[in-house]
Amino acid sequence: MSLLESLQKDMVAAMKAKDKTKLSTVRMLKAAVTNEQINVGHDLTSDEEVSVLSRELKQRKDSLEEFKAAGRDQAVADLEAEIAVVESYLPEQLSVDEVKAVGEETIKAVGATSKADFGKVMGVLMPKLKGKADGKLVNATVKELLQ
Repeated sequence: MSLLESLQKDMVAAMKAKDKTKLSTVRMLKAAVTNEQINVGHDLTSDEEVSVLSRELKQRKDSLEEFKAAGRDQAVADLEAEIAVVESYLPEQLSVDEVKAVGEETIKAVGATSKADFGKVMGVLMPKLKGKADGKLVNATVKELLQ
């Protein structure tokens, strides 16, 4: 089942269950996927779908931090619910230890020895972990490993 079909099915289920949060989030995700499909001019591959979902998740996490800083508790609660819905469509995220292991392996493969090699490592590592780990986590892990 494609992501769009899954989103459509879940949208109908959310309507029947009168789950407004899930319904609005699924609608936004469906619109984002459809817009991306129109922009690229073909059906999305699974990697492209994950990329769209990751982008939507990142936007919500960034907004969450801003709302927390502003003390907007209701908006924080709403965004946390949306984040849970978006994460349910993404592949399971890697743990910190798994990211560290892949990072160490990549550093050895690239032959990186210092912080100056950070870009080289990230260039090889991010395509491997795309959609499987948060970019901030990968960034922090690589910086720590290169020290």
